[in-house]
Amino acid sequence: MQIQPVTHGSSSTSPAAALHALRKSIARWTDKGDQLVTAIPGLSLHRRNEPTPPTSFMYEPSMCVAAQGVKRVLLGSDTYVYDARHFLITSMDLPTVAQVIKASPERPCLVLMLKLDQREISQLMADSNLPPPRTQPSSRGMATGQVTGPLLTACRRLIDLLDEPNDIPILAPIILREIFYRLLVSDQGTHLRQMASAGSQRQQISRAIYWLKSNFARPCRIEELASHVNMSASTFHHHFRTLTAMSPLQYQKWLRLNEARRLMLTERLDATTAALQTGYESPSHFSREYSRLFGAPPLRDIRNLRMSAG
Repeated sequence: MQIQPVTHGSSSTSPAAALHALRKSIARWTDKGDQLVTAIPGLSLHRRNEPTPPTSFMYEPSMCVAAQGVKRVLLGSDTYVYDARHFLITSMDLPTVAQVIKASPERPCLVLMLKLDQREISQLMADSNLPPPRTQPSSRGMATGQVTGPLLTACRRLIDLLDEPNDIPILAPIILREIFYRLLVSDQGTHLRQMASAGSQRQQISRAIYWLKSNFARPCRIEELASHVNMSASTFHHHFRTLTAMSPLQYQKWLRLNEARRLMLTERLDATTAALQTGYESPSHFSREYSRLFGAPPLRDIRNLRMSAG
């Protein structure tokens, strides 16, 4: 079947008008809080009324559009900035440091985040006869792309479905399919095509990441993990670092420390218990690595987080 992209009059809507409409939609749905996880699968809306400090954050495979304001994401030594003119696309689970750098009560940072459905994107590639991605050297699993009027219009129509919840099961999949199509034919479409192509290096590394997330408290042996995704140890290590900006062991460390932080903050575990539950054998080793990542030892960091939240 040859897919025909849905336009819904987008050709007559200027990018500026489409952006204004999207901004109004996000602002209306976030006027009572800084985050809304919507009834549409994978769609969340975010508002920040002032700049935020750098915060550790795991970006899942997703697209982010800032209808207003500016957000900066650090992946290793690389910096990605997205705003009203640039979307952020992430093709795998990536540990980052994220920060809102432009926002005010009068002009809050308004962000739409949409998780990517790999199965739907693969089907869309087949249905639309889009060519598979050409073999290219590995690149980061994150990039920024140019926002277009049709993409903004489709995003706004997706949000507008929240006013008609009975229509969501029927119409949301159609609009999501259009959004994925707009991304596939965008200047960053290669990222999506590589993510959704069976056997690609990006997909192999994604499988390894899934294993790490499911088994982060277990010892990580590079040779076994590489074998699990059918790569040699040296090739696996090279592509993992290229895509994620860190080694597999560094990635596992990030997972362990952030889970320990969550256990102490939300389940009120003490530092020693949290360390043991996340795979650390030495509490002192845990405390050193925790301080290196979060800038303060566990007890002080958790106390500061509770004070800032309260």
